[in-house]
Amino acid sequence: MAELDKDCLFCKIIRGEVPSYTIFENDDVKAFLDLSQVNPGHTLMVPKKHIANFFDYTADDAQRFLKYIPAIANAIKNYDPKITGMNISTNNGASANQVVMHSHIHFVPRFEGDGLKIVTRNNEANYTEADYQKIAEQIKAQF
Repeated sequence: MAELDKDCLFCKIIRGEVPSYTIFENDDVKAFLDLSQVNPGHTLMVPKKHIANFFDYTADDAQRFLKYIPAIANAIKNYDPKITGMNISTNNGASANQVVMHSHIHFVPRFEGDGLKIVTRNNEANYTEADYQKIAEQIKAQF
């Protein structure tokens, strides 16, 4: 496990220095219950390589670590027949509310009437066709 950081909380969990409620683990990833339990079964999946967030992933990292998302999501969904959906998300960077700077994916089971609100906003009225085109072209240029 040479690719782990000595001071990172999730690296400590991977090494077994901090206890966790592990639901899945192999040579590539570890998935464990988030102590906040936004809803029952709320799980985090982390790569067993210290990567700060998706901005630092290589194509090989993505192929190696992200392939487990469907299996973990389905295992969580299948543990409780009342689960009717799931938010699968990641926060990349402090401005996006990333708290632990080790890449992780949240799996938040959803239940009918659970009251959990994911807040977004619609700014469509603030954009013209020219605005959309300019943004799209600027992003395309990054590939």
